[in-house]
Amino acid sequence: MGILDKTGVLPRLAEGGGPVALELGCGDRKRRAEALGVDQRDLPGVDLVGDVREVLAELPDACAHHVASSHFFEHVADVRGLLHELGRVMSRGAVLEIEVPHFSNAYFYSDYTHAKTFGLYSLSYLASDPVFRRRVPHYDAPAPFTLRRVDLRFKSPKAFPLRRLAKQPIGWLVNLSPWTQEFYEENLCWLLPCYELRFELTRD
Repeated sequence: MGILDKTGVLPRLAEGGGPVALELGCGDRKRRAEALGVDQRDLPGVDLVGDVREVLAELPDACAHHVASSHFFEHVADVRGLLHELGRVMSRGAVLEIEVPHFSNAYFYSDYTHAKTFGLYSLSYLASDPVFRRRVPHYDAPAPFTLRRVDLRFKSPKAFPLRRLAKQPIGWLVNLSPWTQEFYEENLCWLLPCYELRFELTRD
């Protein structure tokens, strides 16, 4: 399909420019103005138009100091492969922030483009995890990341502001500790569904 480089950043990075911040699947509104927006759609907020894996393949090693995505990873069929490629383009100590719907979010199932569900332990199978007590296996070589923090976010769409406000105390209680998060997901998530997860990882 090819890549549209709207800012001419790829040649600069190939010549050693950087480091840069990336926002994957940014849509028409980047959350960080200084980040390079990556999306397959040619929208106003997008700097690099193309398939994310193809865009990343054009980037040199260790050129990114920060990567963020909001409601993008659930559309990716090969999450493991994407994490390994991000490990290549991110420098040591770089921060990776991922926001995705929680598997108990009823809205997740309405979108036919969603390919993957996520829970507290989803990235623990793919990266080092010093956060949670429950241990899960690495079925393949883990990506070069360490999980630093996971937050369960309780809210409703902006169209429902009162519901959104009412759910804030639930989030505070659930996120008191990893133990309360694990207890919630094992025992309560279908009674009080969670809207989304936020993962924070660092590049090893």
